[in-house]
Amino acid sequence: MNNRPELPPEIARRRTFAIISHPDAGKTTLTEKFLLYGGAIQMAGQVRAKGEARRTRSDFMKMEQDRGISVSASAMSFDFDGHRFNLVDTPGHSDFSEDTYRTLTAVDAAIMVIDGAKGVESQTRKLFEVCRLRDLPILTFCNKMDRESRDTFEIIDEIQENLAIDVAPASWPIGVGREFLGCYDMLNDRLELMDRTDRNRVAESVKISGLDDPQLAQHVPENLLAKLREEVEMARELLPAFDQRSLLEGHLTPIWFGSAINSFGVRELMKGISTYGPAPQPQNSASREIAPEEKAVTGFVFKVQANMDPKHRDRVAFVRMASGHFLRGMKLTHVRTKKPMAVSNPVLFLASDRELAEEAWAGDIIGIPNHGQLRIGDALTEGEALRFTGIPSFAPELLQSVRAADPMKAKHLEKALMQFAEEGAAKVFKPAIGSGFIVGVVGALQFEVLASRIEIEYGIPVRFESSQFTSARWVQGPKEKVDAFINANKGHMAHDHDGDQVYLTRLQWDIDRVERDYPDLTLSATKEMMV
Repeated sequence: MNNRPELPPEIARRRTFAIISHPDAGKTTLTEKFLLYGGAIQMAGQVRAKGEARRTRSDFMKMEQDRGISVSASAMSFDFDGHRFNLVDTPGHSDFSEDTYRTLTAVDAAIMVIDGAKGVESQTRKLFEVCRLRDLPILTFCNKMDRESRDTFEIIDEIQENLAIDVAPASWPIGVGREFLGCYDMLNDRLELMDRTDRNRVAESVKISGLDDPQLAQHVPENLLAKLREEVEMARELLPAFDQRSLLEGHLTPIWFGSAINSFGVRELMKGISTYGPAPQPQNSASREIAPEEKAVTGFVFKVQANMDPKHRDRVAFVRMASGHFLRGMKLTHVRTKKPMAVSNPVLFLASDRELAEEAWAGDIIGIPNHGQLRIGDALTEGEALRFTGIPSFAPELLQSVRAADPMKAKHLEKALMQFAEEGAAKVFKPAIGSGFIVGVVGALQFEVLASRIEIEYGIPVRFESSQFTSARWVQGPKEKVDAFINANKGHMAHDHDGDQVYLTRLQWDIDRVERDYPDLTLSATKEMMV
């Protein structure tokens, strides 16, 4: 880490991170408050609130606004404290975890949001494992401290045991639930007090010199003050001290306590990211590591979102810039097709608004509107044939066949399905025998989202029906062996939207049989999204 060259100041001030959590831990609320503090929006929306306040700015799909959940990752850029934050909000719902896995390939750090009453939940654990695989630095925010929550030491112990990571408290809560007054900032010796009257107001902070400062008694009742002094002393003896190097190596996570809905603790967390978080990191490709300070511009597509603006059939490819200084109008090589591509109208996202990006540096996330040329995993470079690695595609766990209610719309349905397949919202398989399509997803809620989007965006009512198949595997091996296998198993074969051969299975027995009878072939449950 230490022998890397100095980054140009514009790149060094970038902080690109994702927010991960279990559904309902308060992730979207936290995102809204980040935008509020970054000056990007004037009033933060609430996921459950009345009238205009309900429109959270980061959930743009109709279904997200109706249900109060995030189903697609959205990216936002804003400035705070001299740094440029590129924040990617990910879906917490496990049915959309594939979108989240891919998003984590495009960021340099993650913020893990934990509910103070529930602690570490199943989805948090899954997402944490992905961060661990990529050695991503993680900062933790323990939310909802203004409700009845668990003992602070208990929460920290649970994180240390379940996730096998050291936890260093960056702040310490004073009281819980109704008694929650604020936090003692352990890194800067400050008292942060919460204002319950105005949820969009920034909390006031009182500068004190340590826990023995007589000023404390003016703000904190005696019983809570005695408890605070005792707990902080125990924490300093029992828990590791904050160490930036351990954070960047992924061995330690600092934890802040607060209440996102009351705007409390959010600013301290943001300051933590800007002060201690990682600048843009090198990215892996099949041939070499790409450093952010390289002069040549490179980037990769980690997400495609179709129909963000229903009035125009547009598709936006989200591109993580890996190196260089990009300027609007630049001609970049689209590595998969080897064709030059003039990027004339790249966009930066500010919640649900977007503006033209005149320039972008390594670490930034820009959107490139296109008509289907760009797919997940594609590389854009100034001529070098790079293949970025590590962007996964997972075998679906649920398969259903899909039909248009109106048979005359079959052609339109095919187009809609291909669009969603390229966006990564679902796998679409065309069986070798018979007509129609089989759609594969990771979680059942995705079928509802697809049906609602196909109807809203394409005007085609569709029916999903159960399929005889339960899962899919990509077939790999020597060409003549694969051909022989396909001829013998025509009833099980299909193509995915890239044209790759897929074996559809009914039971685990099918997979075992293939492994026994065709030892030269591999049936893979993941596929690298590469060009």
